[in-house]
Amino acid sequence: MYPQFRKYLSTLLFAILLLMAAGCSTQTAQPQSQQPDTASQSAEKPLQIELMVSAAASLTDALNEIKPLFEQEHPGVTLTYVLGSSGKLATQIEQGAPTDVFLSASKKDMDKLEEKQLIQKDSRTDFAKNALVLVVGKESTLSVGSFEDLTKDEIKHLAVGQPDSVPAGRYAKEALEHLKLWEPLADRLVFGSDVRQVLTFVESGNAEAGIVYASDAAISEKVKVAAKANEEWHKPIVYPGAITSSTEHADLAKAFIAYLSSEKGKEILQKYGFQ
Repeated sequence: MYPQFRKYLSTLLFAILLLMAAGCSTQTAQPQSQQPDTASQSAEKPLQIELMVSAAASLTDALNEIKPLFEQEHPGVTLTYVLGSSGKLATQIEQGAPTDVFLSASKKDMDKLEEKQLIQKDSRTDFAKNALVLVVGKESTLSVGSFEDLTKDEIKHLAVGQPDSVPAGRYAKEALEHLKLWEPLADRLVFGSDVRQVLTFVESGNAEAGIVYASDAAISEKVKVAAKANEEWHKPIVYPGAITSSTEHADLAKAFIAYLSSEKGKEILQKYGFQ
C-alpha cells in the first residue's frame, strides 16, 4: 500500500504544480491584453491642425460653404476664419497675428505684405474677381437708376466703406471721383468698417443707398441693385490669396488656396456672385 500512496501523492503534487503554473501564465498575460495599443489609437485619431485664414468680409458666405467640404477632404484639419476689411487684416498680420493664409479683396493690401516679405511670393494666386454696384433698400421707391442720381435731395445718406482700410470703399471713392461726385456727396457719406457693414446700413434703412460688391448684393434679400459701376471707373477688383511666411502648415495652406481655384471652389464662388 505504501508505494501506491507515494505514487498517488506524487501525481497529486504534479497536478497542483501544473495548475499553479497555468495560473501564473494567465496572470502575467492578462495585463498585456489590457495595455492600450497606442499605435492603433494614433492611426484612428489623425493629428489635429487648425488652419488660420484671414479673409476679406465679402468672402464670408462662400468660405462658410467651403469650410466643411475642405475639412472633409482633410481629416484632422479645422479651418478657422478671421473676417474683416483687407486693410485691417493686413495690419494684424504685420503685427504678428497667427495666420496661415491671407485672402484679400485688393492687390494693394497683398502688395504691402509682399514688400515686407510677410507672404510667400510664389504662393500668390488671384482666385476671384468682383464688380461694384449701387444698392438701395428692397422696398425703396426712390428714383435712383444711376450713380448720378445720388445727387438728388432724397438721398440723405450714402454708405461706403472706409477708403483707407476697406477695398470696397477705395473702389467706391475711385468711381465717384471719376464721375466728379466724391466732393459733392461728401456731406452725405456714411463710412462702414467693412463692406458687410455698408450693406447692413442699407438693409436697416440707416442709409438710402450704398456702394458694395455685386457678391454682397447677391446674398441679401433686403436690397436691390440700382446701378452697376463701369469697370473703367476704378481699378480692377481682384482677390489675391497667399500663404504667410510664418505658417507652420505650408502644405495645407497651399491645398486650401488650390481648392479655391478648383472647379468646386469656382462653382461656390460664382454661386455667391464672384467672377
